Order: sequence, then structure tokens, then C-alpha cells
Amino acid sequence: MRDLALEQLRSGKSLTGEGGVFAPIIKEFLESALSAEMENHLSEEERSKGNKRNGKGTKKIKTGYGTISIETPQDRHSRFEPEIVKKRQRILTDSLAPKIIGLYGKGMSLRDISSHIAEMYDTEVSPTILSEITDRIIPQVKEWQNRPLDDVYPIVWLDAMHYKVKDEGRVVSRAVYNILAINKEGKKSLIGMYISESEGAKFWLSVLTDLKNRGVKDILIACTDNLNGFSEAILSVFPDTEIQKCIIHQIRNSLKYVASKDQKSFMKDLKKVYRAVNKSEAETKLINLEEQWGKKYPIVIRSWNENWEELSNYFKYDEPIKKLIYTTNAVEGFHRQVRKVTKTKGAFTSDMALLKLIYLTTENIAKKWTRPLQNWALTLQQLCIQFEGRLNLKV
Repeated sequence: MRDLALEQLRSGKSLTGEGGVFAPIIKEFLESALSAEMENHLSEEERSKGNKRNGKGTKKIKTGYGTISIETPQDRHSRFEPEIVKKRQRILTDSLAPKIIGLYGKGMSLRDISSHIAEMYDTEVSPTILSEITDRIIPQVKEWQNRPLDDVYPIVWLDAMHYKVKDEGRVVSRAVYNILAINKEGKKSLIGMYISESEGAKFWLSVLTDLKNRGVKDILIACTDNLNGFSEAILSVFPDTEIQKCIIHQIRNSLKYVASKDQKSFMKDLKKVYRAVNKSEAETKLINLEEQWGKKYPIVIRSWNENWEELSNYFKYDEPIKKLIYTTNAVEGFHRQVRKVTKTKGAFTSDMALLKLIYLTTENIAKKWTRPLQNWALTLQQLCIQFEGRLNLKV
């Protein structure tokens, strides 16, 4: 066997494909193991019932070393349930399944994965089998969605992504609700991922209720977009939470109602409001903004006045915390990373197909979330003072 391996290496032939030296080794190992399992199955008690060996069948197994044809022992009563290669199993999961799931998590289509496996391992795996393999993470996804959470999160960002999914022959829209959080150690964590037909305060209420049921007792600061009813939904579940509405969303919504010829001048005055040194100065600049633009754009100015308390909470903090909370950039940045993987997809085949890919993508992204945010110790001290008695830190 060693001489054959050396010969194949010298000639440039694959050791793992058809005719490769590894194939007969794996074949011999599997057949010996199956024979031993059958011997163990045919105990004295089993034989006393008239059961015994009943010839052999054949099946093809796809492995990381190519496709291998093996002989499988059979018993007369058909009660033998092998473990190393289970009935109807067509692929050795320990060798290829992790690779397949890894490629799927990087956004490769099932057909592309099939081509890649064929090229790399001389093994043909159909898209149908690949789909069955990726479905094995479904229990893992559900367990992750329902895992217990910390009792307190200092900062959370809430936002939704939108996708197309096939549903009974139709292509429909789906909103994926994500809650990105900073825990007490200063590390990022996606604490919730939910799917619904559309984004709305009513569904956000059910999302927040689920967080509470999973152990969250308090959220110090919640950063959100300007969705109607969002604040009410948060406060109905976490009444002591401080809400910071996204300044960038407010600006975008404002500019929709400002004529293009006025936008440059309007933004020059608006920047003086949200870039003010403190809240007092910002409110003076907001009055000036109203005097300058209130008659021409009353709806825009009214929106800033009505939302001001939840737009201006960031002024009470120093620069590091301000940068964290005055926009929803943190969760939008996470969404951009997810879309790098999902952008090649058209409509997903199902809601679960969408959740599977986002979950696997999140697992890859989260590998970089092992360290606390920069200067987190100082940030935490400020939050402890601002929200006295609510963090319960162990010293």
C-alpha cells in the first residue's frame, strides 16, 4: 500500500479519488466495522429467535476521499441498525458535512458547493443531499434562538433587514428582526433574530416580550430607528429603558420633505443642532432652525420637536458613548456584513433557508466579537453612575 501511495504521488495522481490509495483503506475499515457491528447485533438472544446473517448488500458512500462502494451485511429479520454507516446514509458526515456547512455559511449556492466538492474530493454530491446536510443545523438554530440571556444589557440596537422568500409558489417579503447588544463585559452579541412578514411595532412588541421571557430583566439604552410605536413597544416591556432614536434616520426622513434646492442650506443649519456641544446649545440651535425653516417646512420641524427628547439623550454622555448610541450604525454595520454573504441570493426557498444562512453568517462574524469595546472600563463606569443600582457589577 505504501509503494502504491508513493507511485501515485510521483505520477501526480490523486490519492483520494477513484483508484486512489485511500479509497480501499476506507472501504476495508468500514466493511470490517460493519461486520463487527453485525456480530455484536447477533447476540445469543437474537440467534435464539432465529435471526442470523443473510448475505450482503452494496451501497455507495461519499467521503472526503472520494466515492466508495462498500458491502453491507444483512440479517434475516432486518433488525440490524448499523452505527458507523447508518441505513440510508449516503455520505460520511464526519468528513464532508462540516466542509459543506462551512461553504454554505459563506454564501455559496448548493450547486456551487456540489461543483466544489466534485473538484476537490472527486465526489459527486447532489444539491438535494446538500440541502439535507445543511438542514442538520436547524435544531442548532432553534436552540440558539431560544437560549437563555443575561439579566441586564447596557446597550442594545434594534433594526430589521428585508428579504424575498418563496411561499407556496409566490415570492413574498420577509423582515428579519435583529437585536445586537453590548453585554456587561463590553462584548457584542446578537441576542435575538426573528422573522416576520413585515416590520412593525406590534411584532417588535412580541420580540421584546420574548427577550424578557428568556431572562432579560433590564436594558439601559435602546437605540432604534424612527418606526412609529417603537418606543411605546419598548417601554411597555422595559419601562425604565432610555431610548435613543437614530439621528441619521431622522435626518434622512427630514430630507424627504425638503426641496432639493434647499437641502444644502437646510443641512448646514441642521448640523448645528445635532453637532452641538451640549443639549442646551442644541435646543437653542433647534429654535433657530425653526425660525429659519419652520414656515416653509413645518412638518419637518414638528417632527424634530416631537421626537426631541428621544433624539437628544446622547448629549448627556461623553464622546465614546455618544458615538455608540446616537445612530444605529452598529447594527447596520452588522447587516452590511450579512448582506455581503446573502447578496448573491435571489428569493430564498423558505423562511428557514433564510434563517439558516443568516445564523451561519452570524457565527462567522461573531468570531471577531471576543474582545470588549475599546475603553469599555471607562464607559462602564459612566453607565454605572448614570444608571445607579441597575448594573449589579461584581467587584
